Amino acid sequence: MSEHEIVIRGGEVADGTGAPRRRADVGVTGDRISGVGTGLTGDTVVDAGGLLVTPGFVDLHSHADFTLEASPYATTQLHQGVTTLLTGNCGFSPFPVGENGSRHRLPLSDDPLSWDWDDAAGFRRAVERAGPAVNVGLQVGHGTIRHAVLGGADRAPTPGELARMQGMVAAAAAAGALGLSSGLIYAPGLFGTSDEVTALVRTAAEHGMLYSTHVRNETDRVVEAVDEAVRTAERAGARLEVSHLKCMGRPNHGAVREALALLDRARERGVDVAADVYPYTASSTGLTSRLAPWAIDGGPAALLDRLADPDLRARIADALRARFAHDIDPGGVVLAELPDGPYSADVGRSLTELAERAGTGPAEVALDVIARHRAQVGIVNHAMAEEDVDTVLRHPMVSVASDGWVLEPSGPGVPHPRSFGTFARVLGRYVRERGVLSVEEAVRKMTSLPAGRLGLADRGVLRAGAAADVAVLDPATVTDRSTYTRPWQLSDGVHAVLVNGVPSLLDGALTGRAGGRVLGRA
Repeated sequence: MSEHEIVIRGGEVADGTGAPRRRADVGVTGDRISGVGTGLTGDTVVDAGGLLVTPGFVDLHSHADFTLEASPYATTQLHQGVTTLLTGNCGFSPFPVGENGSRHRLPLSDDPLSWDWDDAAGFRRAVERAGPAVNVGLQVGHGTIRHAVLGGADRAPTPGELARMQGMVAAAAAAGALGLSSGLIYAPGLFGTSDEVTALVRTAAEHGMLYSTHVRNETDRVVEAVDEAVRTAERAGARLEVSHLKCMGRPNHGAVREALALLDRARERGVDVAADVYPYTASSTGLTSRLAPWAIDGGPAALLDRLADPDLRARIADALRARFAHDIDPGGVVLAELPDGPYSADVGRSLTELAERAGTGPAEVALDVIARHRAQVGIVNHAMAEEDVDTVLRHPMVSVASDGWVLEPSGPGVPHPRSFGTFARVLGRYVRERGVLSVEEAVRKMTSLPAGRLGLADRGVLRAGAAADVAVLDPATVTDRSTYTRPWQLSDGVHAVLVNGVPSLLDGALTGRAGGRVLGRA
């Protein structure tokens, strides 16, 4: 009888710690790694000769909670070697639900959720019923909590309302949520003051949760916004993750260096802070996030009412025009996803292109698209510098994260390629082609570093007793194929993926077996 159920034989092991690669076999029995060494025997052998064996990749920043129920096999992730997703980011989560049944949804044209739950425990059961092929960690969103208590209103909570909001954080923690997130550029989260956010983060910290934040500004005030995040975590005694650290707008490029220095100084003071980044120079979000806060006060319905008023519409256009002149190039704002309507055929076109066709300005076109598509307009925004991406990616406390979705291999629109290619792109472009990172450091940034931020001590490493989340890939060929114009393409070069010991990808093909779990705090 063999000593292991599965042996991944003859590969070069990058164990996730950053240690030099070494030739070794990896044994798996049940859901655990049962040995790392030479000459291991197994009932099933996966030939890894000439290949790289790593821990499964951990994506700290996913929005898969809004798509995983409909696409539980996570095809786009398995083909990158991803085995764990942290969801509930940017202040958005599918729970909790307001007392009147109102739900806080992401600004998407497609919402495949069944919405048959009211709280974190119910959503956890829904994910478990779906039988995901990857592990899922949950976070609760500040914006969703605020919506459940205050709706879309731009006002401070009363003491009683704040206590209810804190209770919702505690309830999510009791259901196993790993973190609390905020998205301080998105309504209604942007209406929350630093004191309000700090109160919720303090509750999260009391329950051992991570605080991850899409900071309040990613353009001309990014350093100030990162400082706010640090001060919030420091006052609350929380672990902090600055999500997708970047600086948008040509006049602001380079400010990431000051933001990283601020994080370094905070760590020297004892603040447990880190960040993550995706390897692209374009972001993706809803077009309404580019509007003035007063315009989106009250939510999408209130915005649409304002756009129907000529005087208010003119004021909204003036504010957007000023922002375009200051730090957003409308030529880089590209329609990506939107429901059926008059602009459905224009996905892939920028606001500048549409304005030239219409003989009007980009601000006027933007508001027309928003109005005609009921404020459900996804965009890709080309606004960052490659040098900034390199700078952030090199920092030792920065993880790789996608800010993406679990998607099917084909679909409508032209979504951001990060859902399909983030992790393969780092290994192909930033390691093999450009040498920004070593193989070992890139693997660490995709495994033990993000797992450590979540307190998942048994994931992100290849050692006996650790969870058997394993990826096997070809370092000479691994690459992303998804592009901004042709995004619906899976990554290449990943040969095998095991999730909790279950082979979900073998010989580069899906097996149909799912071993994912909903993860909780240790």
